[in-house]
Amino acid sequence: MPRLDAHEGAGVSETKPKGWRDNIVLFGALAANLGIAVAKFVAAGFTGSSSMLTEGVHSLVDSGNQVLLLYGQKRARRPADPAHPFGYGRELYFWAFVVAILIFAIGAGVSIYEGYLHVVTPEPLADPLVNYIVLGIAALMEGASWTIAMREFDARRGDLGWWQAIHESKDPAGFIVLFEDSAALIGLVVAAIGVWCSHHFDDARLDGYASIVIGVLLAAVAIVLARESKGLLIGERADPAVIARARAIILGHREVRYVNHVRTIHSAPDMVFVAISADFDDALDMGSAEALIETIETELRAALPQLSSIYIRPEKQAAAVTFPPVG
Repeated sequence: MPRLDAHEGAGVSETKPKGWRDNIVLFGALAANLGIAVAKFVAAGFTGSSSMLTEGVHSLVDSGNQVLLLYGQKRARRPADPAHPFGYGRELYFWAFVVAILIFAIGAGVSIYEGYLHVVTPEPLADPLVNYIVLGIAALMEGASWTIAMREFDARRGDLGWWQAIHESKDPAGFIVLFEDSAALIGLVVAAIGVWCSHHFDDARLDGYASIVIGVLLAAVAIVLARESKGLLIGERADPAVIARARAIILGHREVRYVNHVRTIHSAPDMVFVAISADFDDALDMGSAEALIETIETELRAALPQLSSIYIRPEKQAAAVTFPPVG
């Protein structure tokens, strides 16, 4: 059968980006972290606690991270143009990677350095009551933010396990806030233990050790987030279920002899580009092939609305370049 050149328009479908979900998780986390950061810095100033100062830096970095993610989401909403024909959705992935770097460089770096200084040159601690009050308030606010993030993430993960859902997620804002809030809650516990041990054993160095532990925790979180963000930035395929569904729709037409490949890549959390190679019946003429491609595109858009760009190439099975993995 005659070939259809994709650059002539046959087999290519473009759709506009869909509306992005509400930013309640990011705004909630930002409000909580800003208030907590101020309270922690005030407490550290009154008591001289290294772990409280570290926690203040931690909350300040988290606040900056939420601002960057909100900025990334705003930039990613820009429509496609000649310079970026598939839109700007992946800019969000860039800012997610920047957030991971900031957590590692500023959050973990400052925490470990501050802890080291307090171990080498310990300072006497004042009454820890202020620290305990601030830590308690911070725990309530962080807990509220964590609950919002957890509910949002849990509603989206379906039947997947937690780690698998994080690995498969294409929306970094959701799992970054969840990781940050989880690390923050653990950090509050470590800070409280550090303050208590310093006073109980009359050894200010223990508070410094607590800061180092918090720094190591943040470094571990940053490494995980960087790894996940890197995959999104490079380009990840769509969910295997989406690929299987698309393949099934195409094979549902008797004029299609074989689907050579269904290759996908996320251009945004809710936008997927798909390139399909299929072996059509040789008896089809150009007009019939074009009509069939339009029908398949319509069915794909109806069943899988996240497919923002669809490219279908008629190609002989023997001539097609295929490779594992699936899709």
